[in-house]
Amino acid sequence: MNDDQYREHCIDLLNKFSGLLAKHCEQCSDDDPLRTMSEGFNHIATGAELYSSGPVLVNQLFASCPDLAPYFPREILWFLGGECLHLMPDREIAIYQQLDDQRWSAAEAGKILHYHDARAKLLKLQ
Repeated sequence: MNDDQYREHCIDLLNKFSGLLAKHCEQCSDDDPLRTMSEGFNHIATGAELYSSGPVLVNQLFASCPDLAPYFPREILWFLGGECLHLMPDREIAIYQQLDDQRWSAAEAGKILHYHDARAKLLKLQ
């Protein structure tokens, strides 16, 4: 998986989460802050303002809706970096750093890392 594919993978994960959040907000009133947050996630899931608005929205989500935090893809926390890394335990940070190292090593060797397999192996999902 090269950098462009990785970015698209993360945006796809963000799109899926945005859809989940929108479904969760179907019964919310138009002025409900959660609906506004959902619209923000929908906006950044297009790639627009991803790096500027993304971390702000993620921090709002984790602070105001901790019950939804388990549904937020951990890869997005790593992908956005910065303040989002404070929401990850050190063990997860180490795993995602290893994945990035493997991805970069594969790219330098002219190979493609099978990201999903490598992630599953490091997270012991296999």
